[in-house]
Amino acid sequence: MAQTGVMTALPASLTLRDAQTVLESLRQSFVADGGAVWRIDAAPVTQLDTSALSVLLECLRMADGAKRKLEIVNPPARMSDLAHLYGVDGLLGIAAPAEAGEAKPAAS
Repeated sequence: MAQTGVMTALPASLTLRDAQTVLESLRQSFVADGGAVWRIDAAPVTQLDTSALSVLLECLRMADGAKRKLEIVNPPARMSDLAHLYGVDGLLGIAAPAEAGEAKPAAS
C-alpha cells in the first residue's frame, strides 16, 4: 500500500466528554485512509486531558493491527507533556517536551 498523503485532523477539544465521539470519527477515517501510514494532525487540539492519550493509544492499536504505521504530527505542548508524564511519548512517537530555559536552582 502506498501512503495517500491524507491527514486526519483532530478536533479542538479532546477530553473525556469528547473521547467516544472522536474515536468513532477516527475509526471511520482509518478505514477510509488505506495508506501505509495513518497521519493524524494534532495541531487543532486546544483543550485536552488524559483521555486524548487513550484515544491516541487506541489509534495505535488499530494501526498495529492492520500492520500500518501511525504518525502523530504537530502535537501541542500540553499533549507532549502529558505523553511524557505518562511514559507513552515513545509509543506514540510524540517528542518529549523541550527543556524551557535554564534549570532553576533547588529551593533550600
